[in-house]
This record gives sequence, structure tokens and C-alpha cells, in this order.
Amino acid sequence: MSLRSLRPAVLALSAAAALGACASGPTASHAALADGATAQVAILETTDVHSNILSYDYYKQKADPSLGYERVATLIRQARSEFPNSFLFDSGDTIQGTVLADFQAKVQRVRCDEELGIYKAFDAMGYDGGTAGNHEFNYGLGFLSQVSGTPMNVDGGTTQKCKGPNYPLVLSNVYSTRDDQPIFKPWTIVTKTITVTGADGKPQSVSLRVGIIGFTPPPIMAWDKQNLEGKVKVTGVMEAAQRYLPELEAQHPDLVVGILHGGLNAAPYTPDMENGGWHLAGLDGIDVLLLGHSHTEFPGPRYKDLPDTDATRGFVRGKPAVMGGFYGKDLGVIDLQLVRKDGRWTIDPTTTHSEVRPICKTKTDCVAADPAIAPLVAQAHEAAQAYVNTPIGKSEVRFTSYFTDQGNSSALAVVNAAQRDYVLRELPRLHPELADVPVLTAAAPFRTGFGGPDDYTDVPAGTLTLRSAADLYFFPNTLTAVKVDGAGVKTWLEKSAERYQRIDPSKAGAQPLINPRYEGYNVDQLQGGIAYVVDVTKPVGQRITALTYQGKPITPTQPFIVVTNNYRASGGGNFPGLDGKNVVLAAPDGSREILAAWLKDKGTVTAKDIEPTSWRFAPVKAAGPLTFACPPGKLDVAKAEKLPPIRELSNDGNGSAQCAIDLSGK
Repeated sequence: MSLRSLRPAVLALSAAAALGACASGPTASHAALADGATAQVAILETTDVHSNILSYDYYKQKADPSLGYERVATLIRQARSEFPNSFLFDSGDTIQGTVLADFQAKVQRVRCDEELGIYKAFDAMGYDGGTAGNHEFNYGLGFLSQVSGTPMNVDGGTTQKCKGPNYPLVLSNVYSTRDDQPIFKPWTIVTKTITVTGADGKPQSVSLRVGIIGFTPPPIMAWDKQNLEGKVKVTGVMEAAQRYLPELEAQHPDLVVGILHGGLNAAPYTPDMENGGWHLAGLDGIDVLLLGHSHTEFPGPRYKDLPDTDATRGFVRGKPAVMGGFYGKDLGVIDLQLVRKDGRWTIDPTTTHSEVRPICKTKTDCVAADPAIAPLVAQAHEAAQAYVNTPIGKSEVRFTSYFTDQGNSSALAVVNAAQRDYVLRELPRLHPELADVPVLTAAAPFRTGFGGPDDYTDVPAGTLTLRSAADLYFFPNTLTAVKVDGAGVKTWLEKSAERYQRIDPSKAGAQPLINPRYEGYNVDQLQGGIAYVVDVTKPVGQRITALTYQGKPITPTQPFIVVTNNYRASGGGNFPGLDGKNVVLAAPDGSREILAAWLKDKGTVTAKDIEPTSWRFAPVKAAGPLTFACPPGKLDVAKAEKLPPIRELSNDGNGSAQCAIDLSGK
């Protein structure tokens, strides 16, 4: 049964329609509201805040005005002043992502009667609802159950009602294996009194009933396998919508808002699709779509070529939609223009639009922090700062992610050394039959400037602290090792090499070196006796040459163990051959904790403790410059690492620059 057939009395919203219908039937509060009445309602959205409550960088230990929920709170107050009728929702990835979050989850866990810091901040702004993102599951179901105030009938969950946020969390596609029931309410209805303009031009107060339904990315079962396997099961977002939208529509809401922790992908739908927003937008049962997960903005240029999408005004398949940035950098705003027609509210697509409002118009022009937020987490903030400054060792090496794409592997080499050492010790004990299989190790840079000019790892030589380990390993992954063959190693590296654009050496003009659509955290660099060459003049899938292990060519059938993390081993990044089936070691320890323990055991890390960069570019005699975005004033790092010649072309004055690299081999 199509969802359209579930609401035959409601006009379906479409891109071609002059007016779009909402999921509404006449209610008592609307009985006296004549056709022709109008209303302006703002849907405000945050997403992927990742517990960046304050405008503070815990890794660099300094204020960072370019991010932080305390500044988004200012935008929320401004928007509410502009739009007297408004609703505020969050699309997930809320409770994880900063040192403060880890501290409250792992070091000094919040009590049952204590509210999590990020939820305190959200409650101060009065949210109307939200959903759970994939990172909500990083700390396990017990922690999520506790801090969300949601008793869960799952292994490891809590049946005790603890302090959670003062707004409903909805999630329709994650179910307990015990009873096949959703672990959160799949949907709910939020009711507010709004002021409308009647057909006679006079103001009138009515109730607006907004239904919300939530969705998380189905791949959480792979990404957080150690926390979820056997405890919950997940369905695709479309399947969940088909299961629960009929129940929601039976309550006759005026408007249905889908809150998806996911982005937009117009590829053919599959139940395990990570970013199913484009497909959800095609359902008649959803009127407005809130997006997330992709750490980008919608409307925005990234989606300008997506079919049936208006990436300027913010419509996906005729439905108003927004994705409001990440890390507390932006607020998503949908300006809904409602018109009363045939006894129900409809959306006027000609005057409705979406936008993403940044906290900083330029690097030096940021809104002030809302003073109500910082005091809510002051004690936890101070304790987290003290915790991460605990000394764990020393280093004679500077670890940075500046110019990682150009061959600076210092920040990755230390991670690779620590995780390879762990597996060399643990694997023979657990799998003696694999003791003689060569062990390689893979690490990707987590901070390569995507989040702004300060979004780089830079751990100077000298005293190392827990903060250093958190800077080097940003996400709370667990260590995992997989068994692959030589052909699998090559395809692994070929996938990572998609980070680069294909270069035409004969082209006279400038050519960008980096593919902006390929994320830095999916660029694995392998070490452990391996060496290889990346030829950026070749097409995707044919770029890795001179692939050797201990100086000898790697054969397609040669066995290897590759150390990575649970995200990559279970399919994260869509690397060929990595789907969780070839895992030979799934460590109970977090990769960050393993790194911290290794640094502590070493006492002092020297250059001899980490491998040199294992790869190089094939020579390219390009007619024009090969350009890339770079951190300004850091060419000393490139020179110290003996990278190919790099020069700074321009500096925009806001913390970013353009560089060019010479790959001619001169």
C-alpha cells in the first residue's frame, strides 16, 4: 500500500503543485477557521552538535568562536523574535564528540538523577523534539537509555527512569530483539498555540498539531556492532515510515515533520542506505524534512545537481527541507507559509523557503554566546579540562595533520604504531594460527581542515597528555583487525586514493588536487612494512602502483592482517571487501585508549618509534599548478617532512589559504 493511499482526503505536496497539503483533518480548534486563513511558522533545526556546548577547543585548549551551541542559542533567540510561531527540533549526533562528552560518559559518568550537559543546554532553549543519530550509540545502550531518560527493554539497557531531556526523542527504525518494539517512541505529536491571520484579515489563536517521526542511519548495526549486536535490530528508513506513518496520520496532525539523521542520496533505495532523505521526501506522509549526518548544509551548493531538488530555496522532491550544519556552527531555518484550504492547512511552496544561518558570517564576525548556557556546564567543563591535561608521556616528534593529503603522515604514524603493537601482542594469543601472517595497519586523518582553519591535529613535541591522545584520535572507535589478501590491500588503497582528482598533465590552467566530495576521514594510509605509489593521472581504481611489502611486490593472494577500527571494518566508507565478515579481532578497548596506553608505556616517543611515510606520488609534470586548500603559514611543516615542493598562492585573511604542490620530482 502506498502512503498516498493512506490519506486520500489530503492533497499531496509535490514540486508541481501550487499549494502543498499537510497531513491534516479538520479539528475542533480549527472549526471556526475559514479557508483563506494564513500562518507563518518557522521550523528551527540543530543537528550534529556533537556536544560542542561551548565555543571551546579542548584539544588546543583555547576559545574557538567559530563553533559552539552557546552561539547557536543566540541565533535561536533571534529567530524566535523574528518568527513568533516556531518549533525547535534536533536531528541527532548530540551526546558525543568532545572531551566533555567523553568525560561525562566514561570518566565521571553522570548520575541517574543528573542531566547530561548537552541536554541541559538544549533544555535551556526549550526544544520541541529530536531524534537519535548514529553517534548516540557510541557509549552503549545502557548510557543512552540513562541519559535520554528512556527505559529500554534491551540487554544492557536500564529499566530505571533517569533524568533525560525535557523534550521527546522519537526513533522509528531501531527495535529491541526481546520484543520487537522500538527502543524510543517512534513518533509523537507536539501541540502549540499559534497566531494566524484569518480570512477576514484579523489575528486568531489556534492550536497547531505537529507530528514528528525519527530515523537513524541503518548502518549503526555495523558501526557500533560491539554495542548493538544481538540487542537491537534496525530497519531501513522507508520500511520504518511505512510501519509507523499510518499510526501517526490516524491522529490527524496538521503537519508531519520527518527528523532524519541522514543526508540526501538519489541512488536506488536499499534498506541499509545511510542517507535516505531523498527517498523519504517522496512519501506523501511527510510534509517537512529535517536532515543531518552529512556535516554539510542544505540548502547548499553540494546538492545543486541532485534530481528534483531545489538546493537554493531548500526543497527536496517538493518538500521543504533543511540541514543545519554541524558542531554548533549553524541553525537551520524553514520559513513555512501555511494557507487554509478545504478545511486543512497547506504549504505554499511559492513563498516557503529554507536557509542555514551561520553563527559566523566571517571569521571575525560571530554572534555573541548566549550567557545562559556556559554556567550550566561550568563544573563539568573545568573537570574535563583538568582530566585531559593529565600527563602521560613525552615526545620528541611533532604530530600534525597539516598536509596529510600531500604525504605528512606524522599524526597517523603514531596511531598506526600503537594499534599495530596491540595486535602483534594480542592476535597470536587469540589466533595462534595467524601468528605468522604479516600485520599491516591503517589510519585516516580525522581533522584535515573540513571544519574550518583550526580543524587540524597539531601535537607539539614535549609533554603528552590525555588531550594529546584525544587530538590524535578524535572518534571513540574500537580497534578491529581484518584478514585480507594482497588484492584486498590494493583495493583498500585504491578506495583511499579517490581523495584525489584525476590530473591532466597537459592542462595549462590550475587543477584542484583534492576531490571535495571524498571525506578526509576515509583516506586510510597503510603502514607496517608496506610501500606504494599514488598516480593521480590515472583513473579511479588504477592509481596504486609499485605496491610492495618488505621490498617485494605484493601478490594478489598474499595474506595480510590489517589493523583498523570498527567503523571501517564493518563497512564504514564503503571500502570493497570490508563488511564485518573478515574480522579476526574485535578489541574491547577503544582505539584512543590503546593509543594513550602506548604513549604512556613508551615514556618518550622518538622518531625511531614511528614509521616514515609509506607512500609517495608518482611524478607528474603538470603544465599548470596543482592546487589545494591549506592552512596558512605552515609551510615549515611541509619542509620538515620533506614533502614535494609546496608554495602558498593566496591567503584569504580568514584562516585559510590556497597552496600549490609541485609533483614533477625536480
